[in-house]
Amino acid sequence: MSNEPPTNSIVNFAAVTAKESPFSGKVSLVGAGPGDPDLLTLKALRVIQQADLILFDRLVSKEICQLFPPSTPALYVGKAKDRHSVPQDEINDLLVTKAQQGLNICRLKGGDAFVFGRGGEEMLRLIQEGIEVELVPGITAAAGCTSYAGIPLTHRGLSQGCTFVTAHAEKELDIRWDSLAQLDHTLVFYMGLSKASLIAEELIKSGLDSNTPAALIENGCCPKQRVVRGKLNQLAELVTEHDVKSPALIVIGKVVDLADQLQWFASLDNQKAERLMA
Repeated sequence: MSNEPPTNSIVNFAAVTAKESPFSGKVSLVGAGPGDPDLLTLKALRVIQQADLILFDRLVSKEICQLFPPSTPALYVGKAKDRHSVPQDEINDLLVTKAQQGLNICRLKGGDAFVFGRGGEEMLRLIQEGIEVELVPGITAAAGCTSYAGIPLTHRGLSQGCTFVTAHAEKELDIRWDSLAQLDHTLVFYMGLSKASLIAEELIKSGLDSNTPAALIENGCCPKQRVVRGKLNQLAELVTEHDVKSPALIVIGKVVDLADQLQWFASLDNQKAERLMA
């Protein structure tokens, strides 16, 4: 889901004025959850409403952006594959600079900041600079999107555990495919669309049954959520044939077949889904 800055966004970082205070401000690393604004925690909403400045990522849904107070400057610092609006080092510098100016900052990230969200990197930098920082956990995509797709991450007799894996790496993937294939866990791959063929090939080569159920969840927890299901050996074809776009999760495991009985969000018509998230 690609988001543009909301109407109260500003482009010039320097335009956010410092507060007249001898004390440093505070940075709250806030998980916005997977898209549905009703899945925000009460604390997340309170931090958004009380912040002097909001820095938000690409996967923060438009519905959540609409909750930003109109008078609060909001800076879009999102990243997409091979396209970063603001490099991570500059985001880190901006957080430090604005906090040192006395501003209370809401650093808003999709899902949870500590699950493939680089929240740990930002927190380390802030702590090194002596900036007060807190973490507000959010529902990570693997938990939220599978729930809205009717796919339990664990289920008695089918899966006693789940494993989250990122298919994105700075250089090349360093994954113990043999270990994943032997876990007998539900496997959830973040940022894996472009690696769908590799994921399937390596897991099958490592011993996972090629007929293991698999699902692609596109725009999870949003009115336009789409779930495409098949088998592990069909994964790359499913991405191509259904033109699946990011953001999307790949879910692999026997629990995927439970969606036949447990799907609930897909049974809502568009109007009901939109009202649910209003």
